[in-house]
Amino acid sequence: MKSRSLLSKAVVSSLLLFQVLSVSASDLTSDIQEVIKGKKAQVGVAVLYKDDAFTANNDDQYPLMSVFKFHIALAVLKKMEKEGIPLTAVVTLGPSDIDTKTWSPMYKKYKSKKITLSYGDLINYMVSQSDNNACNWLINFVGGIQNVNDFIKNLGIDRIQLIETEKSMEQDIRKSYNNWSTPLSVTQLLRKVYTEKVLSDEHFAFLEKAMLASASGKDKFRAGLPKEVEVGHKTGMSYRTPEGIRMCDADVGVIYMPGGEKCYLAVLVKDSKETDAANAKIMADIAKKVYSHYTENAGKNSAPAK
Repeated sequence: MKSRSLLSKAVVSSLLLFQVLSVSASDLTSDIQEVIKGKKAQVGVAVLYKDDAFTANNDDQYPLMSVFKFHIALAVLKKMEKEGIPLTAVVTLGPSDIDTKTWSPMYKKYKSKKITLSYGDLINYMVSQSDNNACNWLINFVGGIQNVNDFIKNLGIDRIQLIETEKSMEQDIRKSYNNWSTPLSVTQLLRKVYTEKVLSDEHFAFLEKAMLASASGKDKFRAGLPKEVEVGHKTGMSYRTPEGIRMCDADVGVIYMPGGEKCYLAVLVKDSKETDAANAKIMADIAKKVYSHYTENAGKNSAPAK
């Protein structure tokens, strides 16, 4: 696949940098440009579909927030494989593991500071419901966030840094910037997991199902796609700073295309002064543009670039 630099131009108050790594993807430029122009936010986009690769504003470091729970799940499942721990094995979280003030559907259900459940259920709480207590416990299970960071980098994903936990980011919201990735690195990781043997068949099927069951972000990617189209995704959202800046709002995932192919999409919004509804609409609109582009152009042959 040949790399081609397509565009570098000023749009309103921001510089939108687009890189297209195939000819057919170049048609996405004007559509994506139309969605993000004039927005009071930095918006990074990456798309991988078949031989196409497209990025916009990829050269920045975007906070991930709860998107990193996908990365954590990978490290957890790999450790379980190595140690022979089945998904049905049971663990108990005690009072020191339960923060009653953080986002925790698990705590809301059990209403106890001593919770016993399976590893599988715990991972599902983290991935599908973005539970922070489950996340912090599973980070400790793999030996700390640095081990997650190392595991992801050993997969060949280098433009990423994970050094914070949900607990540390709640203690200082600006630490959210310390967990970052480029949009392209996120999509490269997704594609690697979905197309290569990163996990066992059992664990991949489990994680794929958890991503498809995501309860958050119904106004993000999901809102921009036809109802019959499946999308496995993970969202993330930071607190707002005292100045009203939403440091991170994100959706990343896998769109199951009509022909059986998968489209890997990441939209990372940074330092947004827009409303939450406007941020979500950016993600929904980009998902809609990407899906429409590839379904409408299915079967068409691209002319050589000149």
